[in-house]
Amino acid sequence: MNLKLKRAYEPAEATDGKRILVDRLWPRGISKQKAKIDLWLKDIAPSTDLRKWFAHDPAKWAEFQKRYRGELKKNPQALEDFKAASKGAKTVTLVYGAKDELHNDAVALKNFLER
Repeated sequence: MNLKLKRAYEPAEATDGKRILVDRLWPRGISKQKAKIDLWLKDIAPSTDLRKWFAHDPAKWAEFQKRYRGELKKNPQALEDFKAASKGAKTVTLVYGAKDELHNDAVALKNFLER
């Protein structure tokens, strides 16, 4: 399976394959129709406390990834839900709302899943 990343504000394309929103909050200002999300997996996103602590601060990026990996390991159901949702898909696009394309939960999740 090919994992891709894409902001929710970018147009959906056929090459995106299955589009899974991996944020706990719906992206601001975008309709569900326009986002063309196949599935919203809120439970695979970082906890509210971790998300607020991180606040997209690049200086906290390494520690955020470590803490998020810990949360993912303690949440096997969310990972099973992701595996079930992506079963049979050639391409899965992790959709996120953050402005920072390098330091966000979808990047951390992709890194985790590819290990």
